[in-house]
Amino acid sequence: MPTQRGIGLIILVVLAGLVVGSLLGELLGSLLPAGNARELMTRGPMIGLMPPATVDLRFLAMTFGLSLKINLVGVVGVVLATLALRRL
Repeated sequence: MPTQRGIGLIILVVLAGLVVGSLLGELLGSLLPAGNARELMTRGPMIGLMPPATVDLRFLAMTFGLSLKINLVGVVGVVLATLALRRL
């Protein structure tokens, strides 16, 4: 009998895989010498609000921003997190 998982848990697992994978990619990339392997580990698109959005109400100013840098190891982290979620 398949278990029901909430959308919140699925999003949390995917984001956790992305964060851990991206951090590992940056760490591994910093340990490698400059070259193609380092570029492959650390290079990736930035997704989000650039520049951040600012709401100025004269008495209160709020700035909202969110950006994600996705690299190859981050994508591998998402795949591994998804596979782990399916096995649980």
